[in-house]
Amino acid sequence: MDPIFPKMDRFQSTRHLMTAAAADQSRLLQQTICHHRPSNWTFSVAWGYSAQIYESIFPRSFLQMPIETFRPWAKGPKPPFYMFNTRPVPADPCDAPHWFFLESVYRTVAGDRIVTGYARARPRGLPPCAAAGNHSADLITYVRVFSPARKRVQMDRCECCDVGRVDGSTAEIKFRECSDNEVIA
Repeated sequence: MDPIFPKMDRFQSTRHLMTAAAADQSRLLQQTICHHRPSNWTFSVAWGYSAQIYESIFPRSFLQMPIETFRPWAKGPKPPFYMFNTRPVPADPCDAPHWFFLESVYRTVAGDRIVTGYARARPRGLPPCAAAGNHSADLITYVRVFSPARKRVQMDRCECCDVGRVDGSTAEIKFRECSDNEVIA
């Protein structure tokens, strides 16, 4: 059976993560979630590691629980027990994400933004979500994330984001500080 994630050269994965850490340790693996209402998509970005596109609108509270993308070392009659809660790998196309992994990190010429690029891991292998009003994300092969170059000092809450352009094969996301009255559910 294929693993959830495609096999990635361990050296390549570590090199990308180290590059992201050198660019901005304050955002490393921070999860930021935003929605693209015109297509009913939810974006989840673990900055410096991966991005996911869901073909449905999901609340942050649901997506904060990680998908079980690993197998227990020992098999036994009881379900595996972890130190944290996980979600099972979904088979429903409305619940299963499109996976993208970090490919590039660079600072803009003006130096005011850090741009991270996430490339599609592989085709999802599921049909599009058939819910009314939803659109397939199969054509998206690259997610580009723009984040402010200044380091985050206050870590009491996550950043918010806006989906900018979704053109052809690329989706663009812009990180920003959340407004005081913004609901982060």
